[in-house]
Amino acid sequence: MTTQYASIVEHIFSEKYEAGASEVSFTRANIVMAAQALGVELPKNLGDVIYSFRYRTPLPPSVSGTAPSGKAWMIQPAGRSRYRFVLVNADLARIVPDPNLTETKIPDATPGLVSRYALDDEQALLAKVRYNRLIDMFTGAVCYSLQNHLRTTVPGIGQIETDELYVGVDRHGVHYVFPVQAKGSQRKGSQGQASLVQVEQDDAMCASKFPGLLCRPIVAQFIQPDLVALLMFGRTDSGELVLMAEKHYRLTPADQVTPEDLQRYREPLEN
Repeated sequence: MTTQYASIVEHIFSEKYEAGASEVSFTRANIVMAAQALGVELPKNLGDVIYSFRYRTPLPPSVSGTAPSGKAWMIQPAGRSRYRFVLVNADLARIVPDPNLTETKIPDATPGLVSRYALDDEQALLAKVRYNRLIDMFTGAVCYSLQNHLRTTVPGIGQIETDELYVGVDRHGVHYVFPVQAKGSQRKGSQGQASLVQVEQDDAMCASKFPGLLCRPIVAQFIQPDLVALLMFGRTDSGELVLMAEKHYRLTPADQVTPEDLQRYREPLEN
């Protein structure tokens, strides 16, 4: 099926792409026409062709190879049954936690029953983030979960889903909205990997639904069952979406946070 999807995407891109373009638009109807032109079986779920290359599978080399140095192609929604290939910074094409970042030990406040009966990685991750107030800790704002699994429509994009939405206020009185995308473990075969597409969609949703709040999209990722990475994004003055901060939190029994750990966490504040 992956080969079939790749051939369809290659055909659409080659038909639409012009040298030097930074955006290539197409519609769901183009998927049907590409399958017919190639003589391949039409996928039962047309949307899975797009989903596959947005979240699971790299684009074919014939597509990715046309991107300039430092850039990568991604597929973004552009309205109902409409999509577009767009060029983005290559280092954000797939969002992966920094393996060299130090971790901070946090006493695990997740209720045992929640840990035991969470149905999947992402549900468990959202629960651990919520019960341990990791969004507050990470952002420096007092935060509250406003809604889980928010499904809404965004102008120019279409329907999106945000795993969890927080609102918060910092010590200066600034009000924030923090849309969170939760991704499970990155073990072999897992589909738990965030992309810039989701961050862009969350940012656009906040601009539409919460125009008076400062939006800071967040990706939460399990590195290990008790090690959570949080990555926060924001826009530069030029409007480019960039990674602003990343922290890794080790959720551990309280008696395993040693005096040496506590002293080490104090040192930056005392120097």
